[in-house]
Amino acid sequence: MVEFDVTVKAGDLYDYMMRHTYYSMAGILGNGVGAVMVVVGAMKGQWLFVILGMVLLLYLPYTLWIKSRQQAMSNPAFTKPLHYVMDDEGITVSQDGESQTQKWEDIYKAVSTNKSIIVYTSKVNACIFPKRDLQDKTMAVIQVISTHMDPSKVKIKQ
Repeated sequence: MVEFDVTVKAGDLYDYMMRHTYYSMAGILGNGVGAVMVVVGAMKGQWLFVILGMVLLLYLPYTLWIKSRQQAMSNPAFTKPLHYVMDDEGITVSQDGESQTQKWEDIYKAVSTNKSIIVYTSKVNACIFPKRDLQDKTMAVIQVISTHMDPSKVKIKQ
């Protein structure tokens, strides 16, 4: 069993949104098209293509940054710490006397970024564990996740 508290901040949401978006087909396709437009436009001297390509490449990170800031300020769940307990049953999150448990077999996947460990509870919803909050419990969290989830669902770099 591992127990810890996290406070999800705007930067953590941005990290999650960037990881989630850029690993989706739309993110990969959008970046690919933007990069091709910049390279081809530059090679052929078509500056309109270069500008449009740059807009494609910069639009998504900018909008995700704005969205993460707005969500962090407007969602009361992000203003207070979330308490997590990871045990043999699953992951239990609690805040303000309310708690909810997600069973291990129902968890979609677990991934990591340089800043967070992200446990997807569905295709679009996730628990975000900022590594700055986990500190010395990071390895224990990774161990519990790796022990209880199918290895094909775990993509965590240590």
